[in-house]
Amino acid sequence: MHHGGIEKELVSFIEKSVKGVLFDLKKPAARSREIIPELEIPKERTHGDISTNIAMKASRLVSMPPMRFAISIWDKMNAALPSSPIKNDIEKIEVKNPGFINFFLSSSHLYKVLLAIQREKHNYGRSSIYRGKTMQIEFVSANPTGPLTIAHGRQAAIGDSLARILSFLSCAVKREYYINDEGTQMNILGNSIRARYRELCGIKEEFPADRYKGAYIIDIAKDFKEKLGKKYVGEKDIKIFREFGLKWILNDIRKDLKDFGVNFDVWYSQKALRKSGKIDKALQIVKDKGYIYEKEGAAWFRSTDFGDDKDRVIIKSDGSYTYLAPDIAYHLDKYRRGFKTIIDIWGPDHHGYIPRIKAAVQALGYEKSSLSVLIAQLVTLYQGGKLVSMSTRAGEFVTLREVIDEVGKDVARFCFLMRRVSSHLEFDLYKVKEQSMENPVYYIQYAHARIWSILEYSKKASLSSGFKSDLLKEKEELDMLRILRQFPLIVVLSANSLEPYTVLQYMEDLARAFHSFYAKHRVVCGEPGLAKARLILVDCVRIVLANGLKLLGVSLPKKM
Repeated sequence: MHHGGIEKELVSFIEKSVKGVLFDLKKPAARSREIIPELEIPKERTHGDISTNIAMKASRLVSMPPMRFAISIWDKMNAALPSSPIKNDIEKIEVKNPGFINFFLSSSHLYKVLLAIQREKHNYGRSSIYRGKTMQIEFVSANPTGPLTIAHGRQAAIGDSLARILSFLSCAVKREYYINDEGTQMNILGNSIRARYRELCGIKEEFPADRYKGAYIIDIAKDFKEKLGKKYVGEKDIKIFREFGLKWILNDIRKDLKDFGVNFDVWYSQKALRKSGKIDKALQIVKDKGYIYEKEGAAWFRSTDFGDDKDRVIIKSDGSYTYLAPDIAYHLDKYRRGFKTIIDIWGPDHHGYIPRIKAAVQALGYEKSSLSVLIAQLVTLYQGGKLVSMSTRAGEFVTLREVIDEVGKDVARFCFLMRRVSSHLEFDLYKVKEQSMENPVYYIQYAHARIWSILEYSKKASLSSGFKSDLLKEKEELDMLRILRQFPLIVVLSANSLEPYTVLQYMEDLARAFHSFYAKHRVVCGEPGLAKARLILVDCVRIVLANGLKLLGVSLPKKM
């Protein structure tokens, strides 16, 4: 993992120390790829500022217990530190069971972070570690048969935030929406609109049970009748109803996403994919490699060759494709457009589909690891402690639009990211509208607004000219400095794990550190030098809060 600043120097310091131990043990040729140190931020403050598990990872190479190996590395480090370029940055190094090596940073190192943030401002945390990488993130991709639900809202928040985080690290990212604009579901949509339209034209008939019941179908039928009158009342062919509905719902989806702060670079049509002949070509490639066979009149994909639990039908005995066929062609097309890494974000009911799409990617000749599939778990909404299950608009689900109208874009986006992607998410609409410190969104926004009012009050006390950072000695001040320092590493960890929640959790830690400082100390105090240093410190907190929340697509108010 590539890092900037002290992290980069620390990685090389650890590498040299490990190599020194291997040399002493007469094992200098131990496999180098196993001794690349990875840095992490310890969960417990008492375990230092930065930690590495290199001794546990590489102890096999030296046939030595991890703890003993860690102590040997620690001895080397302590001997080398006085003449190392990072001697003034490290206060002490410690070994902790079962073999962690923990580094405590000096206060003089922590003071440097203020200068870095003041210098880099909205670029603080940005780096080029993903430069030259191209990624495509396909997400939401809801069938255009109805409005977006809260489940789609969560996928939208995750996908868009990931794209922002990766772009911040210089990755070339494309956001893509796959439109499933043909097939059974679309025909049901056409039939549902036709039935409601005939009702509106005064024709009394039973509404069929297998149609879409949502109130939005009536809205579409009304619009159809307003624009086209009654001339299609006897129309048997559903094509005109289906196409009208598709366009209407896609417009609705685009508007909801735009109001949610999500814009797609590409809208990719399944119908266009089929018409292009790419599906047959992709299946031919898989067949030529020997992964398709005939059985019981159908064509089967030999996905068990790649670890799937059973082979999958790819062309049914009536000649029609299963879902897998266009998906194989679509993924091949992604690679052919030059993407080296592909990320798909799906809903919770698609878990079983992962092994077969991974198998397809390998059958096409690509690395299994080039495709990551994230499953965004379910969302449950409460209102004042009561489960929200019914939607006025649709009859059976809560729409994204209702949540945006209820709490606003910023709060909605924040809430959808409040847990890890793979964790079930619950939130209470009343709680997140409350102006109280119990509300996680308000907690962070309030820290930002509070700092603005302090800066206004002090009229910026000419922030840029010299200040004495070593006047910041209080525990709460050093805590804030420690957290500010972590931001660049947090962004990298979030990108590497494809987990925007890491950034959100960090924002909560930073806001908490600021609030506890604010409760105990006056920023604009009687001593001018200290007041100035504190103003710069809280201004840096403001900058980093804004940088982090921008990555999550959440804006920050100056007043609350």
